[in-house]
Amino acid sequence: MVDPGALGARLASGAVAPLVKKLFVTDLPGAALVTEPVRISGLVSFKGEKRDVAPKDVEKIADELVRRALKAARPGELPVDATEAVAVRTALAHSLAALGTLTIADYEAVALGPEEFTRTLRSRTAVTIATFALSRDAELFLERLLHTASLHILNFFTQRSTYIARQQTRQSQQLAQLVSAVDVLLERLPSQSSEDAAFEARYASYITARHGTLTIYGLDVYAGTSEWPLDTAYLSLAATRDRPGEGAAQVAAEQVLAQHDHVLLRGVAGSGKTTLVQWLAVTAADLTYEHGATHLMGRVPFVLPMRRIVRPGTELPVPADFLAAVGCLVTGEQPAGWVERVLRAGRGVLLVDGIDEIPEERRKDAKRWLRDLTRTFPGNLWLVTTRPSAVPDRWLDTTDFVELTLSPMARDGVETFVRRWHRAAGADDAVGAALLRSVRAASELNRLATNPLMCGMLCALHRERRGFLPQDRKSLYEAALTMLLERRDVERQVAPGPSSAVRLPLTVQVQILQKLAWWLIRNSRSEMDRSDAVHIVEEAAPSMDLDGSGADVYAWLLLRSGLLREPAAGRVDFLHRTFQDYLGARLAVQELDFDLLVNHADRTQWEDVILLAVAHARPKEAERMLRRLVAGNTARGKLLAAAALPYAAEVAPAVRQLVEEGVRTLVPPRTVREAHTLAEAGRDLVLHLLPGPNEVDDELARLVVFAAARVGSPQALHFLTRFRDHPSSWVQLALALCWGGFDRELYVREVIAHLSSRPTVPVHAPEDLRALRAIGGWPDVYVTGAYRVEDLTELIVPEQLTRLTLDAPHPAEGLSWLSAFPNLTDVWVYSHVSEAEAQQVPPHVRLTVRPSHGD
Repeated sequence: MVDPGALGARLASGAVAPLVKKLFVTDLPGAALVTEPVRISGLVSFKGEKRDVAPKDVEKIADELVRRALKAARPGELPVDATEAVAVRTALAHSLAALGTLTIADYEAVALGPEEFTRTLRSRTAVTIATFALSRDAELFLERLLHTASLHILNFFTQRSTYIARQQTRQSQQLAQLVSAVDVLLERLPSQSSEDAAFEARYASYITARHGTLTIYGLDVYAGTSEWPLDTAYLSLAATRDRPGEGAAQVAAEQVLAQHDHVLLRGVAGSGKTTLVQWLAVTAADLTYEHGATHLMGRVPFVLPMRRIVRPGTELPVPADFLAAVGCLVTGEQPAGWVERVLRAGRGVLLVDGIDEIPEERRKDAKRWLRDLTRTFPGNLWLVTTRPSAVPDRWLDTTDFVELTLSPMARDGVETFVRRWHRAAGADDAVGAALLRSVRAASELNRLATNPLMCGMLCALHRERRGFLPQDRKSLYEAALTMLLERRDVERQVAPGPSSAVRLPLTVQVQILQKLAWWLIRNSRSEMDRSDAVHIVEEAAPSMDLDGSGADVYAWLLLRSGLLREPAAGRVDFLHRTFQDYLGARLAVQELDFDLLVNHADRTQWEDVILLAVAHARPKEAERMLRRLVAGNTARGKLLAAAALPYAAEVAPAVRQLVEEGVRTLVPPRTVREAHTLAEAGRDLVLHLLPGPNEVDDELARLVVFAAARVGSPQALHFLTRFRDHPSSWVQLALALCWGGFDRELYVREVIAHLSSRPTVPVHAPEDLRALRAIGGWPDVYVTGAYRVEDLTELIVPEQLTRLTLDAPHPAEGLSWLSAFPNLTDVWVYSHVSEAEAQQVPPHVRLTVRPSHGD
């Protein structure tokens, strides 16, 4: 019997190669580094601008392949009849046409090999081909024909002069990068004892396991686990630094230590500060060095959460006690003097998380501790995180710390998070799409969806409530508590065992958790001893008629509520500080502790507690708090009153006017920091108070732009359009820098397209370049973070570009591709550039290289 697969293989190269060649455009000489990227979809001859043949000609090629294969068969060995031969020809044409959809490069296709490449083509047309209902013999015949064609296609790629030149260039670049990485490691890895080296490997594994997952709100309800692998969950955020005379500059948050050795990073609750710390720790501990972050190669991370290492009556730890202070499980294996040797060699990455989570009276101690460590062990990398107003501006200036602020999630970041959350929860994509539509349509939800914590809450509640979402922060937390405390076990189908004596209604659970939260707030603590928590529960037991002992009730809450956790043996805290503040505020209102709340208005740890207390209070109680906040005649009190105003359900007109007049004394802002603080406090209220473009001088107009942009609402975008014709180039630059917080296409169309000075526009992703391309391109582009040359050469309009800045760990694929831009005159590269790479720059381009931004 004839083997139809063998029959398809009898096609001679002379018969197949000319047909395959017709599928692709004519080859050009050189490395093709300055033309279109060598993607397969850009090489085919039947689509795009370089079309040489019509799409129907692909069917003719497939028909010819089938005809020649059948002609090569011996008499009586035809595996298909004439009707099925037509079906095979059509199916083969569909598979070959799929070449036009492949975005992988030619060298990537060759690396796949003929079998995998064949499967790739078949997967693109599997549903279509299935409709032909081929017999088994016909399927084998088609498979062999496609495999034979794939073999010749890949062979054709390897013979193209562009492929050969590009491969040589790519190999040279990879070799240069490898040599550079080895040089870095040789410099940072001095001779070590075998004991030190062995321990570092074990410690790296521990860091990866300990910090390699993220806790994502709501996933434990639907997916059975709240943990997400860090490598797939991490979302790159932007950090902003205000430079006097230059305006605000943004950089990818994970790159801040590539530019500065000492960084103080501010960010609101849930903004991703701790997640960034985890990412830096795991990346530094990655001994494969495939991450490309050369500034972290050969370094040792030390994660130092302040809530863990600052204990009442104890001193902050010396280096030898770093691991013990955070409860590291491999502390006992640590060689004597190892931490000091690492720090003396300048190989440490010290990640100090949460200055705001320690009592204010201990922050001076923390500042002194940081100063002593940085001076005693120079050359190491330091990242210190805090909430925005926990410490004053330039708090660490004396120790050369650069201050940056973590920006809210941009629209694309929110969309990415929502898609990943629903995929992890096993939800339909349509559910996530519906949530995104709701968030865009409602300004309140749009303001809430600015950080990973809030996005996770919105995702979980949207699914749990089948599309209905609370419209304000207080209602959002109430709904979240109901889901966690009452619905969580139902959704997870978890029930207490028959021997369990504990039965806690929702109201009782909330009351106990409030007592724990209020105790932590009053004592300026972020965590407590388990014994203190049990004692608080036991004191509440008589008035609540609790079933079981205090220890039993505490254990039940820890296991079932989803709000409590034990970060270390014998210690307890809340899943997130936000829930602690919400629950504490509820009890403060119940206990009528309004004086206590207002008296702590100057304490940064109490800000959210006061806001939420206004939300829980009755109208007269809320008005009394607002009056007292303004009457204190402090900037913090006035801003806090303005921020609290929207939380109150009912406010007398006279009180509202009092609050608005109080905050008006702070408008316009005098620094970028004040602009950001004002926006965070006032939100849309600020837009009604900010002056217009003709009411202030150029510098104040620039700061007004930053304040309005920080609000980030549709109303804020409308407000910013009033400044787009401002004559000051600095104001126009500020407008260009602020587009990340808005819908790209809308902002580009409504604001950037109207900027006459054509200022520098920062781009972080291909979508940014597409938005600029939609208005005809832009002359001055600042590329931040890792990039692909293919995206730059495809999406930047060549004739428009005159100035380009590349702010990445290392220039991707050299610099010879700059020849694609005929009018380009200046290129700034914030990275190391080798002599060979510098020689690749076209003669008409002036190259400026800066290893880092500096101060």
